[in-house]
Amino acid sequence: MNLQEIRYLVAVAEHRHFGRAAEACNVSQPTLSSQIRKLEDELGVTMIERTNKRVEMTPVGSQILVHAQRALAEAAQMEDVARAARDPLVGPLKLGVIPTLAPYLMPLILKPMRQAYPGLVVELWEDQTRSLIDGLRNHRLDVALLATAAEAPEITEIALFDEPLLAALPLDHRLAGARAVTEDALTDELLVLADGHCLANQALAACGTKRSVSRTGFQNSMQAATLETLVNLVAAGYGCTLIPALAADSLGRRGIVLRPLAGRSSRTIRLASRPGFPRPQALRALEKTIRRAVGTVAGPSRPEHPRLAKQRHRSIP
Repeated sequence: MNLQEIRYLVAVAEHRHFGRAAEACNVSQPTLSSQIRKLEDELGVTMIERTNKRVEMTPVGSQILVHAQRALAEAAQMEDVARAARDPLVGPLKLGVIPTLAPYLMPLILKPMRQAYPGLVVELWEDQTRSLIDGLRNHRLDVALLATAAEAPEITEIALFDEPLLAALPLDHRLAGARAVTEDALTDELLVLADGHCLANQALAACGTKRSVSRTGFQNSMQAATLETLVNLVAAGYGCTLIPALAADSLGRRGIVLRPLAGRSSRTIRLASRPGFPRPQALRALEKTIRRAVGTVAGPSRPEHPRLAKQRHRSIP
């Protein structure tokens, strides 16, 4: 057997379709099918159950698949080690970012990264926290930007900056003229993102400091998968929400009022990676670029970065 045959097997398992797997591997379907059949002959077992409608892994195929995925991950590690020995700042850097951060942070760092490190190619993957952590574990990602602790011993993380949360209110809201809004004043009308987004839990926690917070029937009926949709609901008068400060420039023009929170609620953006990642210089380059772009607002004794300060106080008379 060889790595190419193993790649074909993993692709079929992922796509559950020979045609799509062949397209993903950039080969013809007959070539992929014959190579997998050859691997089955070598191992003496049937790994894939083929029907006219679908493709399924056999029980022994599922067991072999685990080892196949591990073999590809180890092969990728070998390539990473060799690349790092040649030049750690050359080659792809597979970066995962949560959806409530990617649209607002990436425009600030991608161009500076390309200018400062032209040989480093950032490959962006936007997904929710759990999927990003799985991507780090399975070596599909090299690094991830998260807003909650990974809580996984096989992953290391460093805090990059604290991002303030802002109250987003309809233009005619009773608190629209306030200089600051207390978090618990928003509890009964708080709209949050759908389950799976860490910002939803952070918003609920911030506004539930004085009493328990749970989604009401109305809040459950207004599920949003993106911050843009959530802000549009606020602009239409369906409630209020909390948004991260880096999103203020983009979302603050959509018929809403932004106000700082009296309790200064915030979320901590973290850079997560594997301890054994062989190109720490690439991680440091990313860290350095992010800190330059948004600054570090890590504690009350430190001055606030002008970009975040401007967004925190936007729309205040």
